Amino acid sequence: MRHDEVTKLAALEDRHWWYAERRSLVSKQLKRLGPPKPGDQALDIGSAAGGNSAVLARHGWSVTAADLSTTAVTLAASRGIRVVNSDITRLPVKTESLGLVTAFDVLEHVPDDKSAIGEIYRVLRRGATTLITVPASMSLWSQHDVAVGHVRRYSRAELISLVAGSGLRIADVFSWNVLLRPIAAWRRRQSTGSDLDRPAAVVNAGLRAIVAAERVLPVGRMPGVSLVLRAHKA
Repeated sequence: MRHDEVTKLAALEDRHWWYAERRSLVSKQLKRLGPPKPGDQALDIGSAAGGNSAVLARHGWSVTAADLSTTAVTLAASRGIRVVNSDITRLPVKTESLGLVTAFDVLEHVPDDKSAIGEIYRVLRRGATTLITVPASMSLWSQHDVAVGHVRRYSRAELISLVAGSGLRIADVFSWNVLLRPIAAWRRRQSTGSDLDRPAAVVNAGLRAIVAAERVLPVGRMPGVSLVLRAHKA
C-alpha cells in the first residue's frame, strides 16, 4: 500500500465504521478460539498501524506485528506495538513456532499469494490457527482497488483453493459486509480512487449499525464485500 494510503488509514481506523466493525469481527473470532496456550506467540501480518495487533494483545496473545511498509512499521512502533519490517513471502520466523497468524486484507496485495500462504503454513505450529480476510468478488473491482494496491479480489472458491492447497484445513469461510454490498457496488462504479475517507459522524454511526447487525443475522453465506476464513494446521 502507498505511503499516503497507509497514513490515511492510520488516521481513520480508530473511529471509521469499517475498521471498528472489523475489529469486532476479529474479536469474535478470537473468542471462538479461546485463550492462547502458555508461551503461544501470534503474528499479525500486514499490520499497518497496528489496530488489529492491539485486539490480539487484548485477548492475551503475545503479538508481533509485521508489515512491508516502513511507514506502517513506524506508525505501529509509535503506538508501542512490537513490529518488524517483513515481506509475507519471507517471514523472519522459525518454522512451526507460532500459535496464531493473522492476515487481514493482505493476500490481495501479494502477486505470489501461493508463496504467501505457504509461509503462513510453515510458521504455524501443529494445531495452530490462521485468520484471514480478503476483498471479495472481481465484479466489485474498481479504481479503489488500484489506488490501494490490490492485485486481485477473491471468489469463495478461489480463496478455499488457495488455502487448502497449502495443506491447511479450513474450518470456516463466510462473507462479511453483506448488507452494504449493493451500496458498495454502486459507489465503486463511481470511484476514481481510494474510498478511504472520514464520513460525517451520523453517517459513520449509521453504517456501523448496519454492519453490526451481521453479528447476529445469518447472512454469511450470501455475497459480501469481504470474505473471512479460519483454518488450522493439522
